[in-house]
Amino acid sequence: MSELRTKDEHTEAIRRDRRVAVVVNTRSRRGRRHYFEVIEQIHNLGFEPLAELSVYNTKKLRDLLDTALATDPDLLIVGGGDGTLSTAVRHVAHRDVALGVLPLGTTNNFARSLGLPLDLAGAIRVFATGKVADIDLGMADDRPFANLASFGVSVEVAGKVKPWLKRIVGRPAYPLTALTILPNHRAFRAFITVEGQRHELLTHQLNIANGRFHGGWQVARDISIDNGMLVAYQLGSGKKLRLLGETLLRATTGRWRSLAGGPFVVGREMLLETDPPMAADVDGEVRLRTPIRLRVVPNGVRVMVPAAFEDR
Repeated sequence: MSELRTKDEHTEAIRRDRRVAVVVNTRSRRGRRHYFEVIEQIHNLGFEPLAELSVYNTKKLRDLLDTALATDPDLLIVGGGDGTLSTAVRHVAHRDVALGVLPLGTTNNFARSLGLPLDLAGAIRVFATGKVADIDLGMADDRPFANLASFGVSVEVAGKVKPWLKRIVGRPAYPLTALTILPNHRAFRAFITVEGQRHELLTHQLNIANGRFHGGWQVARDISIDNGMLVAYQLGSGKKLRLLGETLLRATTGRWRSLAGGPFVVGREMLLETDPPMAADVDGEVRLRTPIRLRVVPNGVRVMVPAAFEDR
């Protein structure tokens, strides 16, 4: 791990030297349509990128991120959806480079958690007017994640949601796909151990969040991506109608609650066991199975955020 500048020094270097590299996933929902617009607006702000890379084949994303980082930028600007940005987070974690976020996906949970404007012009302006902050990094076993680890219906949804449906309807594509899967889905029992206390629940869907948003809707009004805590919560219960009702409620109203008043389990480290053992969707990638130990690495990633972002 390289020695890190102070965040103020890092911010000043970005504004003074304008050393940036740009990687845009042109397979993302808006990436192909806006790639040249993004590059033009970045140039208009006075940045002369050390690298301008477009990702047509997502299997090349990691290699292209490495190529961009090899130019030694102070700011790595990455455009794409939450999966692309999660991969970028893993590349910049614990390094003396800040991640600049271009929200080009369907739900843009990570960008929302950072308080970024969701319009491209607003997000790009942050690179010139914002500040460097450090936020929490989630760990699922040894796998870093930025936003969310989920279990249950959503794992099947991630594999079955149609790209064309996401393009047409956006965020509702996920709950609409869930409605087709739920009738045949079996509830599972989850055991969450935090600070020696074991919590048991029966559900069809369990989420463990590092970020503030899931599916484009806020999990709770007082959750943060920079508070050193993970938040576990279920949607509905073991009854399918409860899950259906809560999914529809969130999809239509974006209802959000306080951590103090909702069915949340909060902690810096959690051991999750399930019966039966289950696959985990970690920021869009299904590679792990329960049991899984999840924890927070405080201030593990540097990001460029609006000046008003509360950096703890």
